[in-house]
Amino acid sequence: MEILQYTEDHRNFRKRLRRFLEKEVTPHAGQWEKDGIVPKEAWKKMGRAGFLCTEVLPDYGGIGGDFLYSVIVTEEISRTYQNGLVASLHSDIVVPYITAFGSDKIKKKYLPGCVSGDIISAVAMTEPDAGSDLAGIKTSAVEEGDEVILNGSKTFISNGIIADLVVLAARDPAVEDPYQAISLYLVESGTPGFEKGRRLKKMGLWSQDTAELFFSKCRIPKTNRLGKKGDGFLMLMQKLQQERLVCAIWAVAAAERILEWTMAHCQNTRVSGKPIAKSQAVQFGLVEMATEVKLGRTFVDKLIRDHTEGENVVIETSMAKYWTTDMLKRIADRALDFSGTFGILEKCPIVQAWRDVRVMSIFAGTNEIMKSIAAKFMNL
Repeated sequence: MEILQYTEDHRNFRKRLRRFLEKEVTPHAGQWEKDGIVPKEAWKKMGRAGFLCTEVLPDYGGIGGDFLYSVIVTEEISRTYQNGLVASLHSDIVVPYITAFGSDKIKKKYLPGCVSGDIISAVAMTEPDAGSDLAGIKTSAVEEGDEVILNGSKTFISNGIIADLVVLAARDPAVEDPYQAISLYLVESGTPGFEKGRRLKKMGLWSQDTAELFFSKCRIPKTNRLGKKGDGFLMLMQKLQQERLVCAIWAVAAAERILEWTMAHCQNTRVSGKPIAKSQAVQFGLVEMATEVKLGRTFVDKLIRDHTEGENVVIETSMAKYWTTDMLKRIADRALDFSGTFGILEKCPIVQAWRDVRVMSIFAGTNEIMKSIAAKFMNL
């Protein structure tokens, strides 16, 4: 019996999405890689077709679907050979802060645009001197009347250039306890005092725009705060379980795609008249790769089910994030070896995949941090 129970609606959704991606995304993936960004029109097409923010309720323009719709989107986008149109970042990592902690006024103002693709979101936590250590952030938020004044900078922000709305983590400098000083705020692109820096050139994920953000006497309404003042750290901790699970889903889906390509390549590439897949050494390697991918898939599917049932799987999602992303790096590295001389050419899809997957053990909390979190909750 399958761990995840997909309904007919889920299966029809996957078919529609796959056709959409084949027409609207895959043919343009190469150009987006060269441009270093995905055009906003692509996001809007995705939204208008009903593939963004699938868990948002119909009251705010969404379909009110369960988490399995998000899983389908992540898996199918992994087949497009681009990682710039990261729907999972927008739909399953950033927007949930609005749905969970935003006032009804905020939800009515922003969620319909998030669903349609007219509003693209980003979350700004990382700073030049504070990466995984959220308690060390320095970006300040000082209340003055009905406004909040923001000062500071963020870096390595995914969707930083293209974002229309940023969920910003900032601290009240008057509060000594770093965990009680953090609040989350919504900042619109174009707000005076909010400037986007350069698009960072990266080793991989070329079509996924990553940027620095700067805030200098940036004034926003106090009503743009999500939840209660000082609850920002708790909000971040509450949502990080899903973020890490999304990373694990992405990693397993990418590993499956790489394995599929590698097996076909080995079956179709001949040396001395025989497919290299007939070599025992190659067969052993492919079986080892397939075993790791199967283990990852089984583990992640179990966590998806637990997560959708509302279980606390902080330890397990931390384990899954670190193990699946490390596994993905091993799979990509082995696949590049099996690519032979074809693997030195840019047109080999494994070359891009090998570059793209390297960062996954670093973002969303480094894998070392994942192990520390698991150890802490295991009372070690």
